[in-house]
Amino acid sequence: MKNFNPADKIQDLQYFGEFGGVNPSISDSSTYTFLSAKTMFDTFEGNAEGCYLYSRHSSPSNLYLDQALAAMEGTETANVSASGMGAITPTLLQLCSNGDHIVSSRTIYGGTYAFLKNFTPRFGIKTSFVDITKLDVVEAAITDKTKVLYCETVSNPLLEVADIAGLAKIAKKHNLKLVVDNTFSPLSVAPIKLGADIVIHSLTKYINGSSDTVGGVTCASREFINSLKDVNSGASMLLGPTMDSLRSASVMKNLRTLHIRMKQHSYNAMYLAEKFENDGLKVVYPGLASHPSHELYAGMINKEYGFGGMMTIDAGSIDKANELMELMQERNLGYLAVSLGFYKTLFSAPGTSTSSEIPMEEQLEMGLTDGLIRFSIGLDNHIERTYEMMKDCMMELGVLENVMS
Repeated sequence: MKNFNPADKIQDLQYFGEFGGVNPSISDSSTYTFLSAKTMFDTFEGNAEGCYLYSRHSSPSNLYLDQALAAMEGTETANVSASGMGAITPTLLQLCSNGDHIVSSRTIYGGTYAFLKNFTPRFGIKTSFVDITKLDVVEAAITDKTKVLYCETVSNPLLEVADIAGLAKIAKKHNLKLVVDNTFSPLSVAPIKLGADIVIHSLTKYINGSSDTVGGVTCASREFINSLKDVNSGASMLLGPTMDSLRSASVMKNLRTLHIRMKQHSYNAMYLAEKFENDGLKVVYPGLASHPSHELYAGMINKEYGFGGMMTIDAGSIDKANELMELMQERNLGYLAVSLGFYKTLFSAPGTSTSSEIPMEEQLEMGLTDGLIRFSIGLDNHIERTYEMMKDCMMELGVLENVMS
């Protein structure tokens, strides 16, 4: 990360619109014309660079965003999709076939967990869920059928940190592909530079940042992205999770302010995490020295963008968690809502929302308590005021008193 600044890579991209506009023109077409039948044939075969056939294959707007996100992650190219799951599922299906095996982190987004636990077995693909922070456990789970190591840089919702460099060594040793979901840590971490093979984002979250659309991206080698888009055997091509051109243009505009937003999200989250930990609450945030992977993460990140905007607090019980979230919403401190990366703070109890696909006994085994609140800290200008207001809510409901007594 020392010689790679993703915000500079985004800044260095320059596109001109059709009439000289500073924003690239939006290709609001589902299909494209050809001057010769031969060119159409060549395009179907993937041989006509710069020619467009049909927007499920590719469109100029999508390719602009592909290039920007590939530059951000340091990959040869990328492929945007209509949702984060629209990036995750084709990527894994492209890498695995009947009889193959995946080793995955046990703490991942609930939709990804459900896909691997409940859906891929229909196609003969099995998954072992492990504690991704223990490299010996990861390696012990690998079999001669394993094709993929899958993790999130910072896991949802427990904020466990994956040792990407360590996992990359294991992947290369066993000839596996290391796939990393980097949704929680854009700009802060560049998994490709640490040895990952493929990086995925839900563009819905920080990269878009305005909670007005869903989107995803797979960033990888040109060879792999071409395989995803192959008209005969590409999972992205054949399953059809295509991003709309208008949405691509919207995400592209928001991407340009990502570096400014990430700095503020991280600053605010660090401030609140330190304050609430000092108050006696059980706080999990990678920027705290108390986080078990703090030193590891500090060595992975581009420090300019900080430790991210996600933190958790344990309110003690689901009833207390719900009371607190309802009161904070009533006091205009944020929204009781899933997702992350919005300008306002979002909070939810993941055990009954974003991770509800994970069975209760497995939640308890991994340390996901029913009183856990996941916070996506917003862009508040006066974070000291926010802290005092949140603290008042916690004192009023006895959340702080219970912890401190």
